[in-house]
Amino acid sequence: MKRFIGIAVVTIIIAFAGQSAMAQTFKFAHINSDELINAMPEYDSAGVKVEKFRKELINALELMTVELNTKNEAYLKDQKNLSDIVRQTKEQELTDMNRRIQEFQQTAQTQLQEKQTELVQPIYAKVDKAIKDIGKENGFLYVFDVSKGSLLYFDETKSTNIMPLAKAKLGLK
Repeated sequence: MKRFIGIAVVTIIIAFAGQSAMAQTFKFAHINSDELINAMPEYDSAGVKVEKFRKELINALELMTVELNTKNEAYLKDQKNLSDIVRQTKEQELTDMNRRIQEFQQTAQTQLQEKQTELVQPIYAKVDKAIKDIGKENGFLYVFDVSKGSLLYFDETKSTNIMPLAKAKLGLK
């Protein structure tokens, strides 16, 4: 009988513990990180710096192209009057200039991408940290990023939009 009462007490305790665990509510949140990033003044200033760098590269490329075109026109104009050795030298010079322009274009594209990453990566890291901190501070089980396109559905009435919290944490209006 004592054993039966002991088993009954343990069963009742487990049942109540299970119900309290079932009664626990899970907190979910969502945010549009792209919207948050676009609201940051650092993002605008990074965009201005990238655009300035892009214009510098374009200007350098245009100068190289103008120089190539000028030398090419001069060569075409005087081509008939040049000796074979001078003509070959000029043609090689034009070919080398054209190759350098192509190499510059490839290098410029890579440098532009690297510059953009260099300027934007700290912004993404700052936003990521703020979202994680908000999730921890407010006890959210999950924070979904609706801007990434992988979230097919969520019930906005049961999920908290943490955009106001993130803006406040980052000092944005």
